[in-house]
Amino acid sequence: MTNIISYDERIKNFDWSISEKELDYQPGNDINIGWYCSDRICKLGKADKPALIWEGSSGQEKRYTYNDLRLTSNGVGQFLRDLGIKPEDRVCLFMDKIPELYIGFLGVLKIGAIVQPLFSAFGDESLIVRLENAQTTAVITQRKHAPKVRKILDKMPYLKHIIIVDPDPAKPLGEREVAFDMDNAPKPENFVIFPTKAESPSVLHYTSGTTGQPKGVKHVHYSLISQYLTAKWVLDLQDSDIYWCTADPGWVTGTSYGIIGAFSNGVTQCVMDAGFSADNWYKFIEKHRITMWYSAPTAIRSLMKAGDEVIKKYDLSCLRHLASVGEPLNSEAVIWSEKVFGKAFLDTYWQTETGSIMISNYPGMKIKPGSMGKPFPGITATVIDADTFEPFGVPGKIGLIAIKPGWPSMMRTYWRNEETYKKKFKNGWYLPGDRSSIDPEGYFWFVGRDDDVINTGGHLVSPFEVESALLEHPAVAESAVVSKPDFVNMEVVKAFVTLKPGFEPSKDLDLEIMNFVRKKLSPLAMPQEIEFIETLPKTRSGKIMRRILHAKEWGEEIGDTSTLEND
Repeated sequence: MTNIISYDERIKNFDWSISEKELDYQPGNDINIGWYCSDRICKLGKADKPALIWEGSSGQEKRYTYNDLRLTSNGVGQFLRDLGIKPEDRVCLFMDKIPELYIGFLGVLKIGAIVQPLFSAFGDESLIVRLENAQTTAVITQRKHAPKVRKILDKMPYLKHIIIVDPDPAKPLGEREVAFDMDNAPKPENFVIFPTKAESPSVLHYTSGTTGQPKGVKHVHYSLISQYLTAKWVLDLQDSDIYWCTADPGWVTGTSYGIIGAFSNGVTQCVMDAGFSADNWYKFIEKHRITMWYSAPTAIRSLMKAGDEVIKKYDLSCLRHLASVGEPLNSEAVIWSEKVFGKAFLDTYWQTETGSIMISNYPGMKIKPGSMGKPFPGITATVIDADTFEPFGVPGKIGLIAIKPGWPSMMRTYWRNEETYKKKFKNGWYLPGDRSSIDPEGYFWFVGRDDDVINTGGHLVSPFEVESALLEHPAVAESAVVSKPDFVNMEVVKAFVTLKPGFEPSKDLDLEIMNFVRKKLSPLAMPQEIEFIETLPKTRSGKIMRRILHAKEWGEEIGDTSTLEND
């Protein structure tokens, strides 16, 4: 049995009130995601049901029931409230995939504060840009990541508290630092949850842009209405499921479906905080008897690369449903998964700004390998002309993906950047920035990004941000960053660099520059290749022509070069 019955039946008379009724929410009432993901599940009689099973890199394990989730998140909320953190203050979660990240997320929301999850591998420069934009009040982190915060502390007068969840008892805490032991902290039974409403801000996720400055995507508590139902119908979450979402909550998938969608549906979720290897992943699935697995094309292609033989060592018969997110899922991966697991990974399409799945393949629907699928019930999506912003009306034409605004989890703005937010809407449509075609049966087929943003392994990297970091290296005179093809990640970052006088290209310099960027930004933003060149292609007005470098990398036609400086 699946939750979606029939796609065609679901879209006929769909209304988001279906989700509201299932969640027992009346418009105008309080709606707090933290309460819905813990207290409500306990009220439904599932207090003793396992909610979170966590496994660390050395095999250590922690388990939390839904009642543990309720009480422990109450404890987080009480601790933050006692520190003086107020509703709508921004609280950054800067941690690995440890229980404090998942439970802390709920605790922050329970006091009406705004959660700002950030990827723990970010360097100090990536960190400060995002904390500065949000004017973050508190950072919850681990001692291994605290030095990155300390390094930029003097630039952040607004940051009042650095909360260390695993302090070293042998070392004194630093300036503005306070220790918090989540598991042993008081856990108030009767905690007063802040009465957030539908439009109260909940989560602030940061995404890259073509102009370099990351944009803070503001979501609200009403997003739960979309996240709950899409998790139930697309991911097919059922009461008996053991669910594994491999995404880090530093990214939107890890919150919308690694926290909110999972816990609001009351399923048991497993989390592995360890490095990737095919053996580790298959062992984890076998050990915990995972039934629903939500992963990314990058990981799936890495598993393909590891070969089919390794799969035979494990009993993966527990797997019932598989889905993929983050970037296009190529047809080869769909066919391979069907061959080795007996079921296909179903592609899902959405982004940080949409907050929940927009276009997808569904249980029971005919799968066309390589296709994004069809719009979720209640979502009106099409492809429009890039010049007129009008729908084509005929199948097969490539245009901009366009979605009618109004779904519950749609972003409400870019934080302190309303102007850029408004640019995402044209002629009554929201434009995600991707190109696609639609076939005669209504299936969407992804073509590519409509901007320079690099999608590497499902994570968006701004070329401008990488170029800016490169220019801070003493040897770099100029830089241009584009994507290059890659089997596992689909595309990776490549940098073209001209050197200042006195510096010569070498392997040592190559590695030095790569590591320089990695430390400043993150491993994802680090160029996988640096090509040293004499001059960069520029227009006569001095603008670097990235498209020429991109075309060479991808074997595409270079096109018109009449504006090239030395043409």
